[in-house]
Amino acid sequence: MTGTTETRPPRFMRSERSGPSDHDHHSVGELVGQATEQLSLLVRQELALAKEELAEKGRRAGRGGGLLGAAGAVAYVGFMALAAAGIGALSLVLDVWAAALIVMGVLFVIAAVLAAVGRAQLRRATPAKPERALDSVKADMDEIKGRARR
Repeated sequence: MTGTTETRPPRFMRSERSGPSDHDHHSVGELVGQATEQLSLLVRQELALAKEELAEKGRRAGRGGGLLGAAGAVAYVGFMALAAAGIGALSLVLDVWAAALIVMGVLFVIAAVLAAVGRAQLRRATPAKPERALDSVKADMDEIKGRARR
């Protein structure tokens, strides 16, 4: 063939040095659209992580509250049932008032232990902020800033 037409090798045969192909160029609008889509996905994933973390802390708070409720129930029922039986048994060897004080002291100790365990559970649940999700968002922002500087 004669002519001045230049033949280019097929796209899959071009070397890296031949430069970017027509398909490697994206308009600013396309790049902004991709960035927006990726940022939207990232935000949804971070919100899902935060939701999961808050749910976990909520379960801990529920357990702590339940244990505190159990402490109150044990204290109340203990005064009614066990106190009467303990007082009756101790009154055989002590005065009735002394037997009543001993039984109540034991029940208060049990209630205090349950309350301490429940309080510890509540402390583990607070503050109710999604710490892992916040750390992840910070890392994501650092990565975005780092890539933006390149």
